[in-house]
Amino acid sequence: MNRLIFNYALIAMLLYSCQNESSTADLIVINANIWTADINNPKASALAVKKERIVEVGSDELVLKLKGKNTEVIDAEGKFITPGFIDTHVHLMTGGNSLLNVDLRDAGTKAEFIKRIADFASNLDSGQWILEGNWDHTLWGGELPRKDWIDEYTKNNPVVIYRLDGHMVLANALALRIAGIDENTADIEGGEMLKDKKGFLTGILKENAMDLMFRKIPPLSDEIKEKALKAAFRYLVSNGVTTVHDVDSLGVYDIERKLKDNNDLLVRIYEINPLKKWKQTIEMGNQDEWLKSGGLKGFVDGSLGTHTAAFNEPYSDKPNDSGYFINSEDSIYHWASKADSANLQVMIHAIGDRAIHTLLDIYERIIKENGGKDRRFRIEHAQHIAKEDIRRFAELGVIASMQPYHAIDDGRWAEKVIGSQRAKTTYAFKSLMENNALVAFGSDWPVAPPIPLLGIYAATTRRTLDGKNPDGWITEEKITVEQALVAYTRNAAYASFDENLKGILGKGKLADFVILSEDITAIKPENINGTKVMQTYISGKKVFDRSAKIN
Repeated sequence: MNRLIFNYALIAMLLYSCQNESSTADLIVINANIWTADINNPKASALAVKKERIVEVGSDELVLKLKGKNTEVIDAEGKFITPGFIDTHVHLMTGGNSLLNVDLRDAGTKAEFIKRIADFASNLDSGQWILEGNWDHTLWGGELPRKDWIDEYTKNNPVVIYRLDGHMVLANALALRIAGIDENTADIEGGEMLKDKKGFLTGILKENAMDLMFRKIPPLSDEIKEKALKAAFRYLVSNGVTTVHDVDSLGVYDIERKLKDNNDLLVRIYEINPLKKWKQTIEMGNQDEWLKSGGLKGFVDGSLGTHTAAFNEPYSDKPNDSGYFINSEDSIYHWASKADSANLQVMIHAIGDRAIHTLLDIYERIIKENGGKDRRFRIEHAQHIAKEDIRRFAELGVIASMQPYHAIDDGRWAEKVIGSQRAKTTYAFKSLMENNALVAFGSDWPVAPPIPLLGIYAATTRRTLDGKNPDGWITEEKITVEQALVAYTRNAAYASFDENLKGILGKGKLADFVILSEDITAIKPENINGTKVMQTYISGKKVFDRSAKIN
């Protein structure tokens, strides 16, 4: 009998021990300054993680109750912690590929532009293409580059390099020859092939004219795609980005899925396909919290820098030019309506005031025709909004998916192009928020750096990159640091129907968080630019570490 009692007691102790251990955390972070993005629990000093999810957020005392013998405990030493940043608009493959190609983003002179291409080409095999680039002609006074600047250095290498906004490219003579493009090539609707005064091609192709070139560029090998994506992942997590909305026009979903299946995804991906391919997106199906599809991206107009953004009035520096639509209004409506009927999320690029107004009208028509539901239409960029259209975002439930870095970039020269009056509602973050619109932030990488801290700096200071607006460009549209943080976290999660998974640090949410060197809510906004991402965690696992002090 005594032995029986002893055995029962032993079994009870073992069961208690197992139950107790199963309720303990895998990871605990204490002594932290946590900004949770949770309205009901905005600040905390500790959090606990179990099996990739947050199981507790609160005081050190509360969270340490979940400590077991195998729990990893991290002392954050008072560091500031936020939810993992969500970038709602990147081009993941081109961004990663840009890390592997010539970098022209900050080439500030014609000579530097030429030198970087010449140096890069000198190390390539004959026939190897030079792509990406992301040049900015405004840095050297506004003269568009020409193929004859670089032809003598690239005789054996085709060159097709983007302007940083992605709406025009420079092609060298070899690339044009391979594509069969010459002075006799017919004009393309919704695109331009620039010619000089003598009628010769300069090598600049805008908008739909770029397709003539793209169809001749050899597709990237799977090996290069994997290399580019992995480079992109490393760069993103080093900047605290844990989820991206990948605007994919290159068809890399199969590679991303392969990487996911091999546990090689380092960031979570919301795959966004071209709007006209809405049928194929249905066939792709949805995935899980690491990789999912269901978003569709289309275009109304182009960009301000290429004078292809569509405005109601002509450009200030080109009285006969008000931009144009890349796709017809009927096409946009047809694709968007079909996609919405299939319960896919529609997000469409619109930059000029005419494009934005037209798209809002299309969305309003579809809502009336297809009936009420939680559809979360998005306008990507929403840069130059007519004042009377600002209120319509909230009225129609349209998300403004914006990229704050563009404000301090375009702000250097935008008023010369559209005038001071139209500029007043450029990147109207505060006006949209005050009119109850949901604003989500991203970068548009590689158009702009995928660095949320830089985006927060831009949204809160609006200091242009040329240093000429130390108090901010269009100061009335500045927002607070907390508003910018919400746009990169809670609102960004909502923008992809993921608010139940991420965007805040709360019980049951994915354990994606970032440790920063400074409390950006407590320092002057102009100092945010010097703040560093110290560590990045995804699913409670450390994927980036800058500091040796935090173990």
